[in-house]
Amino acid sequence: MISSKDIKEKAEKRYISFLKQIFTEESFFPLIIKGDKKPSKDISTFEKEIVDLVTNSKERRDYGYEVVFKIVKTKNLGEQKLPQEIQFSTEYDYLRFIGKLKEVEDYKKNYEIIISSFPELREWLNKYPVQVIKHHNKWVDLLKVCSYFKANPYPKLFVRELPIKVHTKFIEQNKATLRELLDLIIPDAIVPDEKEFEKRFNLKYQESLVQLRVLDNEISKEYFSGISQLAIPVSDFTKLDLPIKKVIVVENKTNLNTMLTLPNICNTIAIFGKGYSVSNIKNASWLNGLDIIYWGDIDVQGFEILSQFRSYFPKVRSVLMDIETFNKYFENDQGTESKVKIQLNLNRNEQELYELLKEKNWRLEQEKIPIDYVNEQILM
Repeated sequence: MISSKDIKEKAEKRYISFLKQIFTEESFFPLIIKGDKKPSKDISTFEKEIVDLVTNSKERRDYGYEVVFKIVKTKNLGEQKLPQEIQFSTEYDYLRFIGKLKEVEDYKKNYEIIISSFPELREWLNKYPVQVIKHHNKWVDLLKVCSYFKANPYPKLFVRELPIKVHTKFIEQNKATLRELLDLIIPDAIVPDEKEFEKRFNLKYQESLVQLRVLDNEISKEYFSGISQLAIPVSDFTKLDLPIKKVIVVENKTNLNTMLTLPNICNTIAIFGKGYSVSNIKNASWLNGLDIIYWGDIDVQGFEILSQFRSYFPKVRSVLMDIETFNKYFENDQGTESKVKIQLNLNRNEQELYELLKEKNWRLEQEKIPIDYVNEQILM
C-alpha cells in the first residue's frame, strides 16, 4: 500500500510543474496522487500501513494530504477501507508537506523583482523556475549586471573594469546564467557565433599571443629595436606590416628556439604554431601570397595540423615531414592514435606517410632531428 514516504516522493516530483504554473492561469490544485498500490497480505502489516498513512495526513497534522478511502473486498484481508486517492487541496498543504514554503515565498518575490525590471525574461522565468531558486540570493547583483549591459551593450572594457557595484569576481563566477539572461535582454548587440562570454558581449579579453622570431637582422633593427623574439596579441599580429617574403611555422616551441642556430635569412620570420592553436594566425591576411613553410612532428597529429593550416593558407608547403627524414631518425616511438576520418588536405607523399603513421601508430618528434640537418633542409 502507498506510504507517507511514497506520497512525499511523488509530491516532490511534481514540484517543478507546480513552480511553472504559479504565474500562469493554470490550476494546479487539487493535486491528485493515485493510491492504488496493493496492500500487504498480512493483516498486522496492513494495519501498520494504515496507521502510517493516517498519522501523516492532514486529518492528524492539520496540513498535507487527504486520503480518499474506498471499501474494497479483498481475498486475504476481507472487506477493508483502502486508499484510492491522495489529494492536496491547497498550495499551503502541499508546500508545507514537502518543506518548500520559504523557498517558494522567496521564488515569488524574486520572480516579481525580475519581471518588473525585465519583462522580456518572462518566458525564460516560466521555463526555468529552478534557475530562479538556485540563484535566490544573487538576483539583486544579477539584475545590476543586466541593467548595465542594457544601457551599455558595447562596453569595450575588461570584465573587472565594468563600473557595476558587484564584487570583482561576481560576473566571472556567474557567466553561464548571465549569458542566458543577456541573450534575451540585448539580442541585437551580441556576437552570436562567439561562445566565450567576453567576445559574445563586446568586452575586452586577454588575447592569445603569437610568438615569433625575426630571422632578418635588418627587420629586427628597423621594426623592433633589435629585438628578435616577440610575443604579440593575435589582433595586433593580424595588423603587422612587415617586408616579409617567407614564414616558417613550427609546431613546437622548442623548435622556435632552434631557429637561433640559423644564419640571417632575409625577409623571413619564424612563428610558433602551438599545435592546433595555429588557428590563431588564420586571419592574418598579410600572410597571403608569402612563401609559408610548415614544420610539424612526423605523426598523425602533425599532418592533421598541417591540413588544418592549409585550409587557411592553401599554398603552405611542408618541410622535414617526409619519408626520408622519418627513416633516417625514427626511434620506434609510439604516437597518439587518431580518430580523424575525413579526407585531409595533403599531397600524395604526405598522404602516404600519414597513412603509414596512422596504421603503425608511429611518431618522430621534431626535437629528435639534429639541428644541422634541420638547418640544411630549412635553407634549401
